[in-house]
Amino acid sequence: MFNSIKLIKKNTARVACIAIVSVSALLTGCAGGSITNTSAATAQPSVRPDNIYVYTFDTHADQVKLDGGMLQKLKTHIDGSSAAQKQADDAAQIREQVANEIVHQLQSMGLRAIRSDIPAPADQNVLMVQGSFDTIDAGNRRRRTLIGLGAGKSEVSSSVQIFYKPAGGAPRLVQSFDASADSGKAPGVAETAGVGAAAGSIATSAALGGGLHAVSETKRAGVSADATRLADAVAKQIAQIGISGGWLSSKHIKG
Repeated sequence: MFNSIKLIKKNTARVACIAIVSVSALLTGCAGGSITNTSAATAQPSVRPDNIYVYTFDTHADQVKLDGGMLQKLKTHIDGSSAAQKQADDAAQIREQVANEIVHQLQSMGLRAIRSDIPAPADQNVLMVQGSFDTIDAGNRRRRTLIGLGAGKSEVSSSVQIFYKPAGGAPRLVQSFDASADSGKAPGVAETAGVGAAAGSIATSAALGGGLHAVSETKRAGVSADATRLADAVAKQIAQIGISGGWLSSKHIKG
């Protein structure tokens, strides 16, 4: 009898582990940042810039689409904040986050990147990173969690311009491109519940799926996570300019 109980416990733990691993695999690798519509205006600068100046991207509060879920609307109502104020706050937060993350990533590559809101010094060879947001959409968290597969996805997109200004010279456009990131198409709880069900426990699968989705939602979904992925994609694109110009090694690019 005792051995039978131990065997049941062991099998239950094994089923739970299988479900956790399977659901985790489904929830990862779907979201990411991408670069499209790349247009090179001039030859890549062959001189390593003294500094790379990163400016906050232009945006307007009315571009921001708030979470369309009832829970988020209720939270805003309870907080006493208006939708317009929340849009303005989100726009400001995303602007700062993207600029700071681009700087962080470039510095991790050994480049001298600086956050700036003023013109670059005239006596330096510099790259200047400028842009404007096209979309800041929080999507619908409830739909992402329950349905998934792209339903209710969040998204951030921008148009980016990279300028090179030689010491004593005028800035010239080097490259322009579009950068975007979204929460991906991971399956929702309704889909991932089937993993545990196949392993033998619908109740366990629902609990595991819901818990893992809560963690996944926090880490990879929402405009804040999208902003980070977008900034990382922009930084890698800037690094490619350095590789083409011969002043940066490809070994400095992560992933």
